[in-house]
Amino acid sequence: MVAPAASPAAPAPASTVPLKRRRAKADDGVITVGRSRAGTILANAAGVVFSVLMLFPVYWVLNTAFKPADEVLALEPTFWPTSPTLDNFISAFKAPLFLKDMLNGVIVTLLAVAGALVVGFLGALSIARFSFYGRKAIILVVLVVQLIPFLSLLIPLFLMLQSADLTNSLIGVSITYLVLILPYTVWTLRGFISGIPRELDEAALIDGCTRAQVFWRIILPLTGPGLVATSVYGFIQAWNEFIIINTLNSPDKQNLMAWLLQNQTTRGTAWGPLMAGAIITSIPVVIFFLIIQRNIATGLTAGAVKG
Repeated sequence: MVAPAASPAAPAPASTVPLKRRRAKADDGVITVGRSRAGTILANAAGVVFSVLMLFPVYWVLNTAFKPADEVLALEPTFWPTSPTLDNFISAFKAPLFLKDMLNGVIVTLLAVAGALVVGFLGALSIARFSFYGRKAIILVVLVVQLIPFLSLLIPLFLMLQSADLTNSLIGVSITYLVLILPYTVWTLRGFISGIPRELDEAALIDGCTRAQVFWRIILPLTGPGLVATSVYGFIQAWNEFIIINTLNSPDKQNLMAWLLQNQTTRGTAWGPLMAGAIITSIPVVIFFLIIQRNIATGLTAGAVKG
């Protein structure tokens, strides 16, 4: 007799465990590192406290600038002017040499920044694009010069300008500021130019461009964000400088930073006009920043990739 064929085995019942749950077990050993909720709250609270501490002096300057004299000198300070007034700003504008010192500051700052960008860009271009003897030494010197306190050179600088008959002049101060911001300009622009591939230069030369055309059509446009970011630093440093111009020049050839010192006399300090003058002094920097703010972020990050 022939044995009957064995019936096929019944299929195993489908697993009731979801597929996602079974796959999740394969991720054993992977640990996600993150900040806890309490840590996030503490970090945000610390950030808020730090911001308040940094912004409070700015708020107090604005608060004092709009206060009348009796509220400024009151024994109990108020955190908001009860009788806001513009007399402090009017007093600052009518003060002797205010408008002249403002014009002097604009002239000196623009001359210094423009000169530093031209000289610094050419210097950075030669360091980044050409190989010559002593190149690394020059880069090191540019970096070390920034570590030297510029005030330690004030007396030799005064004697040098005096021998060139440039003391008590806006040109002498402009040259001094140019030298002050030049090392940073060269060092920063070198990073931007080094980030431009040399293949672009070679391709342009193959297409028939001259060295001058490569400079004007390729290197200069691509270094534009770097020039903007560098000009911001140079403008702020030259505009806010006080000791050099106050030492080298007479009151009629100084900037607004030196003019603010005139609000401090032997009879006391005129806090209202002083704070109003400080606000007016910061306005050009704010305007300059607002004009070029779109290019600042691009400029600060473009030169950080390769240098």
